[in-house]
Amino acid sequence: MSNSVIVISDEKFETEVLQAEQPVLAYFWAPWCGPCKLVSPSIDWIAAHYSDRLKVVKMEIDPNPATVKQYKVEGVPAIMLFKNSELVMSYEGAITKQKLTVLLEANL
Repeated sequence: MSNSVIVISDEKFETEVLQAEQPVLAYFWAPWCGPCKLVSPSIDWIAAHYSDRLKVVKMEIDPNPATVKQYKVEGVPAIMLFKNSELVMSYEGAITKQKLTVLLEANL
């Protein structure tokens, strides 16, 4: 399994996230978002250190309005954890690597 973040679009959300065999952490971001720049290194770290238990995808919100609307992403950065095609955890706003790790451990 890869230890890098997979960039996806609306078209790939179904296959990469909802049909995935392992849990998926979806990271919603925007290039104009200051807090996203702070959170992105933590997302990369999670992808590298949890690659045996988790798939990590990232989606830019502006070119992908369908998924953003479907999952009611109102602010970025936003992080959602999916297991067996179900949303099991959601968090919006800047988050530290430590807090993100605690959230993942509680839900994996």
